[in-house]
Amino acid sequence: MQKPILRHQQEPHPHRTRDYSPQPAQPTGAPRFASARASYPVFLSFQDTLKLQIGWAWRGLVDAFRWDVVISLMSSDAEVRANALKSFVLNGISLLSIYVFDLLLQPLAQERPQPQKWLHRNVGLFYRVLWLLPVVGVSLYLNASWCSLIAKRTFTLRYGLAYPYVGTIPTTSPNAYIAFLNSLATSAYRAVMIATCVFLSLALGYVPAVGGIAETIFFCWVDAYYCFEFIWIARGLSLSRRIRYLEERWMYYVAFGLPSAVICMWGSALANAALFAFIFPSYIIMAMHAHPVPTDPYNPSSPASASAGSAQIMHPSPYFPIRLRIFAPVIFLNDCIVSVLSLCTRQRSSARPTAFFPDRDVGTSGRMEEGEDAAVELRPLHNRPTLRQTAVARRKLD
Repeated sequence: MQKPILRHQQEPHPHRTRDYSPQPAQPTGAPRFASARASYPVFLSFQDTLKLQIGWAWRGLVDAFRWDVVISLMSSDAEVRANALKSFVLNGISLLSIYVFDLLLQPLAQERPQPQKWLHRNVGLFYRVLWLLPVVGVSLYLNASWCSLIAKRTFTLRYGLAYPYVGTIPTTSPNAYIAFLNSLATSAYRAVMIATCVFLSLALGYVPAVGGIAETIFFCWVDAYYCFEFIWIARGLSLSRRIRYLEERWMYYVAFGLPSAVICMWGSALANAALFAFIFPSYIIMAMHAHPVPTDPYNPSSPASASAGSAQIMHPSPYFPIRLRIFAPVIFLNDCIVSVLSLCTRQRSSARPTAFFPDRDVGTSGRMEEGEDAAVELRPLHNRPTLRQTAVARRKLD
């Protein structure tokens, strides 16, 4: 006998009618995923972004002409005034020596007929080697120390904090000797970077049609970088973070460095270097009192919209880059030079153990422009015996 098949659903009653009246809506939960439109970034218009860029450039020009702050600080503080006067006097002597040769001695030597004596033919060379180069070199060296003192004092008066030693990178190593070697390596990297910047800027001058403009614009960023480097070091920024900070505010810094770049581009190479050293202390003071903008490059909306309660992030227009990688060629050339020097040093010292080596776990100099803490760290070799252990071993052998 066949059993009836059980059904889970009963057949509807033939006389029962369906209720098509509207039912109250049932509460539904929040959607599991946000829509693609909500997650897509919102950009400012081209006109609004252009107005912001012009405003940032104007702010940089205003901060670069704060001579009232320079005069007020030099007249009120004796330490800043003394170091600034020493810098002005020594660099003034260098400028006077350079312009005496360029405007007086060299034209007189060129107007005379070809001299017969060897000394007369090489008077310009002797003047450069025996007088100009030593005077300019000593003035640049002493000017660096005086500018460090000016930066320390200005930072203390401005922010009320103690200024760290200029040129060092904060380190957590307990060994003071390793910390000194780390500072020395960072200073050497900085020196190579200065030489690379000068070489690249001079190379840009040989580009046809746009070489002069490109060289001037690049010099604007280089001058601004070294004017703000003191305050960035005081705030504990590594080299990669300093470069990133400038590249994300490229419009402000090109305007800030424009006056000094224009002043130092009309003479010879030695004259331009001495002239920049002459005005460098003043621009350090201006940089200490400057206010770089924007505060947030990825959300540069005006404070009025933020105060109105608009919490939406507004990115700049895609036609304006947020970060302009200005120093990418400099970092690339600099890392190539450092790699070659490291290779030569490694080949020389391969036969003997070294007391320190770059920490490859933190990140090598080849990625200095990418990482946040890409400074070259030095660490000791833990397996190397100490002098006391060596002496004890020799006694046992004896």
